Amino acid sequence: MRNVLRRLLAGELTEEEAISELRRIQLDELGGRAKLDLGRFLRRGIPEVVLAAGKTPDDAARLAVTMAERQGQGLISRMTSSHQAALHELASAAGLHVVVYATSARVLRTGFVPDSGGGKVGILTAGTSDLPAAEEARMVVEACGLEARLDADLGVAGLHRFVGPLAATLEWGADVIIVAAGMDGVLPGLVAGLVDVPVIGLPVSTGYGRGGAGEAALTTMLQSCSTGLVVVNIDNGVGAGAAAALMAQRRRRGHNDAATARTSAPRTTAPTKIGKAVRQASGPPTRRNATAPSKTATPTHVNSQGKPRR
Repeated sequence: MRNVLRRLLAGELTEEEAISELRRIQLDELGGRAKLDLGRFLRRGIPEVVLAAGKTPDDAARLAVTMAERQGQGLISRMTSSHQAALHELASAAGLHVVVYATSARVLRTGFVPDSGGGKVGILTAGTSDLPAAEEARMVVEACGLEARLDADLGVAGLHRFVGPLAATLEWGADVIIVAAGMDGVLPGLVAGLVDVPVIGLPVSTGYGRGGAGEAALTTMLQSCSTGLVVVNIDNGVGAGAAAALMAQRRRRGHNDAATARTSAPRTTAPTKIGKAVRQASGPPTRRNATAPSKTATPTHVNSQGKPRR
């Protein structure tokens, strides 16, 4: 946007050309089949993510590559092996780099680095089968310029595995923790009951029988006894990552504002007078008051009997 305004002021663009380019910054239509919301990151701090499921490999790849060319990065989720092959081929032809997160990916323009949000997001998974959803969340967090730390296979079937990584995540300074779990979905509630940072539960469609589609994990998280646990939809790693990024940025911004207020606030001293009288400062029991009067007035006794009779 700044580039368009500079070119307009320099006379390199007419007013109509500048308006056209500004519109394209917000929305770009590709062959009448898709409308890319290129202004989403400017509005919300969360980039648009292409959902590969339901799209042909070529169409999904073209959308992600176009976003990377226009904005520096393009995100895509829920890819099959065919989607990945098409993405790598098209990105390579355009001179772009692909970072893979399980079934998700970021397409990056050379030299592009997102603005740092200054926050940290810890991600824990109950099992290794929960990794695709957790990696999807990690992709969104890192695309927003935040740091992410992921520890996997910490389920309640072996609680001794989870204590160390949780402690390490807190020592690392996580502002928010995402916990992905399938099967019974107990781990997010357990974590939320032990820490003082926001926890986001990510139910995963891992399991079998009544819990195979993630309903059991979702229900468990929604009725957790731990207060303050926030829950997203089943397998919604994008939603968990976006919520965590916004929470972490706001939490970090609040800490920074509080620190600035403490350092810039004028220092006040206790008044030494109350009205016109000097306040007496009490000292230890063995020492006299610092400002206590050194002498006491001798009381004058008034004769209440009047003058004696003569």
